[in-house]
Amino acid sequence: MSPDDPKLRMQALGRQVRDTRAQRRLSLEALATRAGVSRSMLSEVERGAKVPTVLVLDRIATGLDTSIARLLGEERAARVVVLRRGEHDTALDPSGWERRILSPVLPGVEFELMRTSIPGGVDAGEFSAHAPGSREYLAMERGRLRLTLDGVEHVLRAGDSVYYAGDCRHAFANPGDEPCVYYLAMELGRHRAPARSPRRRTLQRRRS
Repeated sequence: MSPDDPKLRMQALGRQVRDTRAQRRLSLEALATRAGVSRSMLSEVERGAKVPTVLVLDRIATGLDTSIARLLGEERAARVVVLRRGEHDTALDPSGWERRILSPVLPGVEFELMRTSIPGGVDAGEFSAHAPGSREYLAMERGRLRLTLDGVEHVLRAGDSVYYAGDCRHAFANPGDEPCVYYLAMELGRHRAPARSPRRRTLQRRRS
C-alpha cells in the first residue's frame, strides 16, 4: 500500500494517540473524561478503525495537552524545515471545511500555524479550552467569520485580525454565502504537575 493510503494514515494516527496517551500516563477512561469524547470512540481511533472529525480530533489533542499537528505529523529536529506545496498535513471535515497545517512539528514546541477554509453557511463547531497560558492569533484573508469566545460573538472580515487567550471555549462559523479563509497561530500552554506539599519538600531537604 502507498504511504498515502487512508488506512495507513488512520493506523499512524491511532499509534500516535496511543503512544502520547501512554507518555502522559493516562488511561483510556481518563483521556475520555479530559477530552469529552466517549471511550469507545477513543478505542476505535487508537485501533485505526475510525477517522475522527476535526472537532473530535482537536478534543483528543486538547485532552493530551498537545496539538493536532503533533498527532498528524512527524517531529523534525533540523534548524531549517521547508514544507513544499502538497507536503502539509491536512485535516478535512465531512462538512467541507479544511484545516491545513503550515508549521512543522518541532521537539519540545507546542505551536501550530494553520490555514483554515470554511464553505459558506458552514458551522465548524465549538472547540474546547486549551491549557492555561495558551494563546491564539487569527488573521482573516477573505470572507466573513463568526468567532465566538466563551459565548461572546465577534464578526471578522477580510483584513481583520484578533488575539485571544486560548483557555476559553472558541467556536468558528461562516455566516456568509462565500467561503472564508483565515490563518491561525496557536501556542499551547502546559498543565502544571501538582505541587508537592511543604512537609515533603522539608523531608527531601533534610535527606540531602
